Amino acid sequence: MARVKQYAVAASGQWTDEEEGRRRLPSGEVHAWEPGLNQTVCGLSLSRSRLVRFPHVTWPDTFPESGGAADRVRRQCPRCASVAGRRGQDARPRWQRTNPRP
Repeated sequence: MARVKQYAVAASGQWTDEEEGRRRLPSGEVHAWEPGLNQTVCGLSLSRSRLVRFPHVTWPDTFPESGGAADRVRRQCPRCASVAGRRGQDARPRWQRTNPRP
């Protein structure tokens, strides 16, 4: 049985939510990131791209309909979204072969 990966978030900026007790949250462009690795899912180096790590924020929390940490997220990386999962208006169903060749 395949293990479902839990992706954290790396973002181009950060902000502090005073209402939730000074919690750091992502802002700007967000990328999916696997804790323990030094790059995002799409292959960007965290240090060279100057991305801030958010190990306490999960990838699904960056979607606008989640109501989580998505208040100041401007853009989600489409390459990371294709790997880590995508929901919303631009979500397309996964590719599936309907008539395979014999």
